[in-house]
Amino acid sequence: MDLPKWISVILIFSIFKPQISIGVSDISKQFLKLAKEDEVFDWMVGIRRRIHENPELGYEEFETSKIIRDELDKLGIDYKYPVAVTGVIGYIGSGEPPFVAIRADMDALLMQEMVEWEHKSKVSGKMHACGHDAHVTMLLGAAKILKDHSHLLKGTVVLVFQPAEEGGGGAIRVIDSGVLENVKAIFGLHVSPGLPLGEVSSKSGTLLAGSGFFEAVITGKGGHAAIPQHSIDPILAASNVVVSLQHLVSREADPLDSQVVTVAKFQGGGAFNVIPDSVTIGGTFRAFSKESFMHLKQRIEEVIIGQATVQRCNASVEFSSKDKPFFPATINDEGLHKHFVKVAGDVVGASNVKSMLPLMGSEDFSCYQEVIPGYFYFLGMKSESNKNPVSVHSPFFEINEDILPFGAAMHASLVANYLIDVQTSETHDEL
Repeated sequence: MDLPKWISVILIFSIFKPQISIGVSDISKQFLKLAKEDEVFDWMVGIRRRIHENPELGYEEFETSKIIRDELDKLGIDYKYPVAVTGVIGYIGSGEPPFVAIRADMDALLMQEMVEWEHKSKVSGKMHACGHDAHVTMLLGAAKILKDHSHLLKGTVVLVFQPAEEGGGGAIRVIDSGVLENVKAIFGLHVSPGLPLGEVSSKSGTLLAGSGFFEAVITGKGGHAAIPQHSIDPILAASNVVVSLQHLVSREADPLDSQVVTVAKFQGGGAFNVIPDSVTIGGTFRAFSKESFMHLKQRIEEVIIGQATVQRCNASVEFSSKDKPFFPATINDEGLHKHFVKVAGDVVGASNVKSMLPLMGSEDFSCYQEVIPGYFYFLGMKSESNKNPVSVHSPFFEINEDILPFGAAMHASLVANYLIDVQTSETHDEL
């Protein structure tokens, strides 16, 4: 291309660039306005309450999956089912590259709901205490918005309705299915009861810890509690193990390298006057780096076996299993962080986009990030009237349904703008 043509191209781009930027910002604001409309809001509330009334555990989300598929059918959105047992993967846009994904988890928790309201869980001992019912609803809300604006999508949005986030490794099965092979980026969110409604919070780099589970059986010799000299007490051995495990963080870990070891299971004996033959303990361990995580795993096993031996007991230790796999740390892509800050500022206002410190909680969203650039963030739902909201995984957990339009708009805006940015970048490359 000769010089005059280059100058013409530059001038044209300079003239239209501000209009492109304004248009992108307007898209995000328009998405939130649409999500707040009574018809869309009431539709989302209805879906969320139906899911909440019928909670299902990991890989058992058959009715939840049916609700999702029914709504996608009504919206005219194509999908694949089943993926990872109960998962659903939807597609909106051209069906051609680039592909960008948004993910929602579907499973509930094994706990009894203690909140008395019209749409309380109808399944005894099961509850959507972590907000996954809202996550699914917000992704469906985004799907509705995106379908109505599919002419704006310069590529394909992949909707990931994932089973079994609560320790079951549903993300791993979705990856193994191959449905995300061409995806260039993936976004996910989690409701936050402590963050004010309409605020979002995240950071670049390490956001959440890697996590694993352990279970140990400590075996001694049972007998009468009144003559302990004739027994080998596994309860005493297990008690020493629990105390010693706490020293791994307090006395072996670098204080600047955050780690957690928690024993949350201790089962042994069923009578007041009988020393049992064995005790089972179990728990979780967390760390931000893979090196610290693997070292912690090694030391947990050494401490359990060593302390059991001191008390004349035997011990066996098991870690990851198919039902409870290890999860790596959740590490947000730096480029996607810049994209998030810009788009979130357009949706909720720049003053409502907050930076946060890393948390020791874990998410199997991190499994996607090991194979695809990914970004995970928190969406606030605390109302002014709720001064002391309970945490997630509480039987008193409640969703502020006013959060639904914000989540739907954030999902839709992040992926729509991502596809526009990719196209703009490709245009620059051509120039």
